[in-house]
Amino acid sequence: KEPNVGTAYVCDVCVCKELGVKDNPLNSTCIDGWRYVPVKIIDVPGLIKDAWMGRGLGNQFLSVIGQADALIHVVDASGSIDADGKITQPGSGNPVQDAIDIEMEIYRWIAEIIERNRPFIIREASSSSLEEAIAKSLSGVKANPLQVFQALEKSELKDIPFAKWDLNKTIKFAAFLLPLIKPTLIVANKMDILTSENYLPMLTEHYGRSLVAACSAEAELVLRRAEKMGLLQYTPGQEKFRIKENAILTPKQQGALKYIETRVMAKWMNTGIQQALNTVVFKLLKSNMVYPVSDELKYTDHHGNVLPDVHLMPEGSTPIDLARNVHTRLAENYILAIDAKTGIRLPKDYNLRHKDVVKIMTRPVAKQPK
Repeated sequence: KEPNVGTAYVCDVCVCKELGVKDNPLNSTCIDGWRYVPVKIIDVPGLIKDAWMGRGLGNQFLSVIGQADALIHVVDASGSIDADGKITQPGSGNPVQDAIDIEMEIYRWIAEIIERNRPFIIREASSSSLEEAIAKSLSGVKANPLQVFQALEKSELKDIPFAKWDLNKTIKFAAFLLPLIKPTLIVANKMDILTSENYLPMLTEHYGRSLVAACSAEAELVLRRAEKMGLLQYTPGQEKFRIKENAILTPKQQGALKYIETRVMAKWMNTGIQQALNTVVFKLLKSNMVYPVSDELKYTDHHGNVLPDVHLMPEGSTPIDLARNVHTRLAENYILAIDAKTGIRLPKDYNLRHKDVVKIMTRPVAKQPK
């Protein structure tokens, strides 16, 4: 009944391989040349129909969604959920309708915020613009004027006076706004169950192949637990796992791993969980992994740690944004930045790219008198 807050990791090939150095990460982890970067993830309990009206704990959960940068919508792709959200026989449910129902709850919730702020929006729009007025009313869900303007254009409501909007128009606007403010990946879970293969094409047809990820969360959980117990060698996101030579497995454990090998790894190449997380952060949010260093020749920080940190920077971020992300004082005393790979000075408005290694140079800070 409460959202669970935890840490997940996104990963890509670490620049240590490219630079030919042995790194010692501090804010992240490097495993077999793959850099794993932590991200905050919130598991929101399942929403029910009419959650936007406050049914169940709807408003509480929806407000958590409002603070997110992106959404991972876990759908039971095996069709094992009935219309009331209860577990039933695989193949008897409708995963596409399940996903649509939850989307509609979020649309209605956003529309309700707009309707509730109607007098405010009309008043604000008279002295600024409609996109700025709506963005102000939706600041709690991280909407900005540009996103609102784009949604107004896509929904063909830009030229219709807001005073003439009815509820259907507001919901239509919310439907175009949601993908802009909360990019969403549909996680088609339980792909190890045979009926999922019937529903996956339906989900990809409705949402598009790039927005649907085939996954087996249970397989990932089993592999991680077995790895933690020392029974096998497995790195999240990899296509194979290897049972350790001295591992003693029970018949039940052997059966579970055989099932995962045949129904998940052989069929889908991996469990899909790591790939889903990577897709959200690198493709939907268009974040870039950037490595700040103090010594551009040795790729170290002030303490000699090689490639110690990596920061996930939004698309369009500049070296000053990176400095601010590391420490506000770095941004305040910023002079210039150097591409550590090439030694070239970077312009202030340079757009940071994925796997850049950057040295931030600052002016000396005057010592305070004793």
